[in-house]
Amino acid sequence: MQAALAAMAVHTVFAAAAAAPTAHYSLFFPAVSSAPSASFSLHSSFSGLALKASTRPFLSLSAAAAPKPLSVVAATKKAVAVLKGTSSVEGVVTLTQEDDGPTTVKVRVTGLTPGKHGFHLHEYGDTTNGCISTGPHFNPKGLTHGAPEDEVRHAGDLGNIVANAEGVAEVTIVDNQIPLSGPNSVVGRAFVVHELEDDLGKGGHELSLSTGNAGGRLACGVLGLTPL
Repeated sequence: MQAALAAMAVHTVFAAAAAAPTAHYSLFFPAVSSAPSASFSLHSSFSGLALKASTRPFLSLSAAAAPKPLSVVAATKKAVAVLKGTSSVEGVVTLTQEDDGPTTVKVRVTGLTPGKHGFHLHEYGDTTNGCISTGPHFNPKGLTHGAPEDEVRHAGDLGNIVANAEGVAEVTIVDNQIPLSGPNSVVGRAFVVHELEDDLGKGGHELSLSTGNAGGRLACGVLGLTPL
């Protein structure tokens, strides 16, 4: 008699859940637990109801979690190098770049002999052995040495700076091959002022196509980012 009453109660709850499944989940679930003898048929019906009820929430969650594209805000970048050497030559080089445009290089060097001096960006920001350890000119394209306006040149070929009678050289250079960001960023590399004039690769000397035959390295400095 008790078994029959229990079966009837389960049947009543099942019928109510089938008529309004979303309103009676909490009633239907305990009935499944308390009547293991009817678990096969009840589990089959309950699984069908759960699939219907869970379709909309998962769709709405997926739509809400869709990533939004990120916007990159371009900014002006600035870097500076302080030049020092074993002689009295010293100076400051300041670079600025807006967005992905050309880089403006402002140079002021003192203590030079009057006249032209080769001025280059070198591969390494390493001054552990003075300016010698800065390595060769920065040359990511593997080209020969040339003038700043030449198509074939090292990226670090910035020509000459000219010192006046007081030994001061001041110049502004605008160049497209020395960016402050990206794969060929020059941040962390070194500027070098040379003893002699750079022949811009056209002097016919055995070193013309590698160094411009610009002679020894008077002063150098590693380029680092600085606040605007």
